[in-house]
Amino acid sequence: MPSDPVPRLELPMPVAEGPVPTSSVEELADVMRGRRTLVLTGAGISTDSGIPDYRGDGRSARTSVPIIYREFMGDPEARRRYWARSQAGYRHVGTVDPNDGHRAVTRLQQAGVVAGVVTQNVDRLHQQAGTVDVVDLHGRIDRVICTSCGTRTPREELAERLAAANPDYDALLDVVSTPFQPDGDADVAEQLFESFTVVDCLVCGGLLKPDVVFFGESMPRERRDRASALLRDADGILVLGSSLAVMSGYRLVLQASKDGQPVAILTRGPSRADHLADVRLDAPLTPTLRALVDAIGA
Repeated sequence: MPSDPVPRLELPMPVAEGPVPTSSVEELADVMRGRRTLVLTGAGISTDSGIPDYRGDGRSARTSVPIIYREFMGDPEARRRYWARSQAGYRHVGTVDPNDGHRAVTRLQQAGVVAGVVTQNVDRLHQQAGTVDVVDLHGRIDRVICTSCGTRTPREELAERLAAANPDYDALLDVVSTPFQPDGDADVAEQLFESFTVVDCLVCGGLLKPDVVFFGESMPRERRDRASALLRDADGILVLGSSLAVMSGYRLVLQASKDGQPVAILTRGPSRADHLADVRLDAPLTPTLRALVDAIGA
């Protein structure tokens, strides 16, 4: 029998606006007590660290669409534009710290009520906050991979190489507005990246790419399988800060619901899985997670 095809990361689906039923923190605590819950997080958990959300209260206006994998791999101009924008965005995203929401997830895990974390974020803030058993579903922005030889190197190392190859670029960024995004991208005026110099792999001269999954790129099977295994070993799922517009996270909620596991969602505004939720909170994440920690006694 042929194996299941590895899915590609799809562009987000629209999420219908409308009233969201709201449960209480105590109801959420009741669902989690005595169970080991898989936590699935999205951009909303990192807004209090200064990283904007895509659709929530902390979102910033975006003037361009995210990079598509085939465009990045096939178009040198697209790669130059991407790395110029990423160099701007990483100046901020690479320096942020975890917030109390991340730390609350760690405390809940240490109390035995969180079985593991699957995050759609690439910022590594869960790990910085001390959480273990984290699946970086979409990869990690602090690392770069060569698309030819597979060598992985720190993103900070590439930032230094790009700065050396473009000595005037950082000074130009200091005098213009560059709104940045949760994926480390930033909106940069076209005239700033027209002459931007891209560097290649020091090992083989191949194309460098952030170690994240672009839209249209295949999801690593081992990462998808590990997330599914964490869900199988859990007794329920809690979604934090995600509208679930991307299928990679939404499918975990679909599977939990199909298997009869309780589904809890804490995010601002509507989500794609509100109709599946046993408990649904439309509330700011950080103070609500603090209250959850207190309610559970973690």
